[in-house]
Amino acid sequence: MTVSLAKPAATPVRTSWQKIVARYQVPDIRRSISQIITSFGPYIVLWYLMYRSLEVSYWLTLALAVVASGFLMRIFIILHDCGHGSFFKAAKANNIVGSICGVFSLTPYFQWRHNHAQHHATSGDLDRRASWDVPLTYTVKEYLALPRWKKALYGAYRHPIGLFFVAPSLL
Repeated sequence: MTVSLAKPAATPVRTSWQKIVARYQVPDIRRSISQIITSFGPYIVLWYLMYRSLEVSYWLTLALAVVASGFLMRIFIILHDCGHGSFFKAAKANNIVGSICGVFSLTPYFQWRHNHAQHHATSGDLDRRASWDVPLTYTVKEYLALPRWKKALYGAYRHPIGLFFVAPSLL
């Protein structure tokens, strides 16, 4: 009697991640409207509360501003999805809502949409880097040729604090 040590063939998984996310690949007007209401509504209410809280405490205003920044991020995400043409089926609706989101997030929508499309078209291609796209991206050869102070700047910029707090303010 021989015993096989080979593993049995893996049974294919019928539900792949593609099937799971398929329902999110087509814009859903109900979800889109819901996202607009649950992003803009609280953001506007928080702005009002921040205005009123100035009479009470600047610390309270600052705490409310932190919460409001989360809703502003949601508004920017709506702008992002409109820029990809994935928030609504109609391009005109994406452009109108994207432009409104741009006013709130201080982001010129049509310029951002163009630059973001170029970003996706050239991402990871260091020969086609755009001047506005993720500054301070170097090849190893370029990095080694930098003076010490530029290497330090590169390290600071690439640090999570630099990437997530300083860079967005500069951009």
